[in-house]
Order: sequence, then C-alpha cells, then structure tokens
Amino acid sequence: MATRALIHMPRAARRGDVVEVRALIAHAMETGFRTDSEGRTLPRNILRRFECRQGGELVFAADLHPAIAANPYLSFFVAVGDGGEFVFTWTGDEGFQHRETVNLLVG
Repeated sequence: MATRALIHMPRAARRGDVVEVRALIAHAMETGFRTDSEGRTLPRNILRRFECRQGGELVFAADLHPAIAANPYLSFFVAVGDGGEFVFTWTGDEGFQHRETVNLLVG
C-alpha cells in the first residue's frame, strides 16, 4: 500500500524566523479493539511516533497513541537556523516507516 504524506511549510525564510510546519499522513490507525463483519478482532496498526529533524537535529517529536484519529495531522512551529533539509519520519506498528524530505532555503 502506497503511503501519502503532505508537508506544508515555506520554501524560504530568514535565519531566526519562526515558521509553521503542517504535516498530514494517510494512515487508517486501526486501534485493535474493533471487529470485522465476522466478529474477528482487527489487528492493531497505529503510528507510534512522528519526528522532524533539521540538519540532523531533532526539532519536534510526538508520541502517538491509539486515540489519535486516522490520517493524523500535526502542526508546529520551528525557529529557522541554517536551513537546509527537513526530514519528517513516521514510524508505527508492523514495521511501518515513512520518510519525507523538504528543503528550506535560508536568505
């Protein structure tokens, strides 16, 4: 199954600016408490962690739990340093991992 993630943030900023980052990922977030039409429990399949790194340094992280809605959306603010590459990583059950990269130009 292909995973789709959307990242919205400025393409350019000045050093010291504070920018908003918005991240959304398509994921069903099955809690493990629901049953299918035949009464069998659906296996749990949730995202457990989201991380954002700028130049290898962790700038934001969130631990996710079964109560998080499907297709989780996160919004946060980051102070711009040297710019460069922002790496967004989602990890979850069943060995799930998805990574997106966005470059930020600093002027």
